[in-house]
Amino acid sequence: MHRALVLLLLLVTACEGSFVRPEDLGRKVAINKSYEARDTCLKHKAADAMASADPAELASTAALACQSETDRLITAANPDGDSKVTASIRHDTEFRALKYVLQARGQVAPANGE
Repeated sequence: MHRALVLLLLLVTACEGSFVRPEDLGRKVAINKSYEARDTCLKHKAADAMASADPAELASTAALACQSETDRLITAANPDGDSKVTASIRHDTEFRALKYVLQARGQVAPANGE
């Protein structure tokens, strides 16, 4: 019985570090902070937008104004520099900018990024 318990303990502890590494946790925190900074910037730019302008144009302007926050998010979320990930984050930024512009106007935002 003692031998089986020791074997089980060895098996469990051998796998412990294979799922979550400390550097992954730090990266996740950096990604979450970057998302928050980008979204905060987009919300502020959307709220400052002129009511008479085209929502898509305002969203594009807001996304451009928050470019540094988006770049930090890309750096945190995409350390390998994958162009598909970068394009996806940029698309998400445009989508969220439009969502925040529409919300600032009291309009319904689209439900997804397509």
